[in-house]
Amino acid sequence: MIETRLLQYFLAIAEEQSITRAAEYLHVTQPTLSKQMMDLEASLGKQLLVRGKKKVTLTEDGAYLRSRAQEIISLMEKTEESFREGEAIIAGEIYIGCGELYSVYPIIQMMKEISEEYPEIRFHFFSGNADAITEKLDKGLLDMGFLLDPGISPRYEYVKLPFHEKFGVLMRKDSPLAAKDSVTPKDIADLPLIVPSQNHSSSRTKALFADHFPSPHIVASYNLIYNAGLMVNAGIGYALCIDNLINTEGNHPLTFVPLSPETHSDVYLCTKKYQVFSKATKLLLDRIQERFLNSQSK
Repeated sequence: MIETRLLQYFLAIAEEQSITRAAEYLHVTQPTLSKQMMDLEASLGKQLLVRGKKKVTLTEDGAYLRSRAQEIISLMEKTEESFREGEAIIAGEIYIGCGELYSVYPIIQMMKEISEEYPEIRFHFFSGNADAITEKLDKGLLDMGFLLDPGISPRYEYVKLPFHEKFGVLMRKDSPLAAKDSVTPKDIADLPLIVPSQNHSSSRTKALFADHFPSPHIVASYNLIYNAGLMVNAGIGYALCIDNLINTEGNHPLTFVPLSPETHSDVYLCTKKYQVFSKATKLLLDRIQERFLNSQSK
C-alpha cells in the first residue's frame, strides 16, 4: 500500500519539476527524497520520473499517478475537514458539481443566505458536463451534482427539481435564421452543428433529428458553452445549447433562437447512494428540500 506521504512527495516533484526544489519545499534532503521516489517506482514496478539535467518530467505512468494522487489527497482532506467540524457550529466544505445551468440560480441565492448565516461554511463549485460530474461523484470528490435529464444509474439518488432549461441554437446575428422567432430541426439539419459532448446529449441530438434526417451535420462538440460561443463567432457552425448562458444583448455578435416545437430538459439533484453527508452538506440539502420540493406538494 502506498503511503500518503509518498504521494505528497511525488506531487511536489511533479509540481516543481525538480527533486532539489521539491526537497527544499518539503524540508527533506535531496538524497532522501530521491531514494523515496526510487522506492516508490520499485514498489509499483513502473518508471514514474524522467530525471533530466535541468528538470524532471513525468512518464505516462507518472502522469496517471499524479491524477490519481491528486484525487486521493483531495478526498482525504475532505474527509478530515468533515471530522473537524464542531458539535455546536455548522462549518466545513461543500463540494458541488454543476453543468452550465442558469435555472439553478435560485440555489445560488440560497447558498448566499447560508453563507451569511453560517460564515464558516465554504462552497466549492466544479463546472463540467454530466460525464465529468458523475465521475467525481463516484470517487467521493463531490457531495452532489445538478444535471439535466441524467441517464438513470442505480449508483445514485435522483431528485427532480422544479427547474427547466430550454434548448435552442446559438448563431451569429448575421445568419439568415437569426431573424426567426424559432427554428425547427429541419431548418438546421443541413447546417454545420456544434453539439454538447457528453454521451446523453449525443443521444438527444440524434433523437431530435430522427424524424427529419438520419444524420445531422455535426462539425464539432463542446463541454463548456464559452468555447462553443467562440466557435460560433468564428463561423465554424451553429451550437445546440440551452438558453441564458451567453448574454447576447446589445452589440454582441451572437443570438439565441429557441427550437420549435419547444424542447426542454428537467434539472435533477444527484447524490451517491448510501452517502453520509457532513452537517454543512446536509443543511444545504435540507434547505433545498424545504424551499423547492416541499412547496410543490402543498
